[in-house]
Order: sequence, then structure tokens, then C-alpha cells
Amino acid sequence: MTHPQTTAEAVQRAAGVIGARHRGDLAGAEALLAAFPSEQAKTLGFYLLADLTLGLLRAQTGQSMDDLVRELSLHLATAGHNPPAAGERS
Repeated sequence: MTHPQTTAEAVQRAAGVIGARHRGDLAGAEALLAAFPSEQAKTLGFYLLADLTLGLLRAQTGQSMDDLVRELSLHLATAGHNPPAAGERS
């Protein structure tokens, strides 16, 4: 999966999964997850979405990427590795 349009679609689909989940549309999130053409495409989409999101956060906060990743890791550790329920904000 190296075509830029396909890569952009994977990132948009990953963002759609998260958006649907937070709206409480679990069926929509599941449908979007199932629409990924492969596990590789799904992994790449979510990886690039995370990288883009952290980059935007870094630009807004001025923190280093290492600091942001460390803060995220601490947050995950204290959250007990349980994602918030649909519609719940973390």
C-alpha cells in the first residue's frame, strides 16, 4: 500500500472509526473497520493518524515528541489500558 490516495483513504477511515465511536455509532465504527482492505492498511492508517495527531499537538503545545509520547504512556498506564466507552471523552 504505497499509493498516496490509498494511504490518505486509510488515514481518513481510521479517523472515521474514532469519530463514529465517540458519537456512539458502534455499528458505523465496525463497518469502517471492516472496510479496510487488509490488516496492513488498517495498521498503517492508524499509525499515520497517531503520528499526524501527535505532530499537530506538538505544534500547538511546543512540547517535544519525546515528552508527548512519555505523557501519553503515563496517561495510558494510569487509565488501566481501558479505552473510554463510546461517547465518553478522555
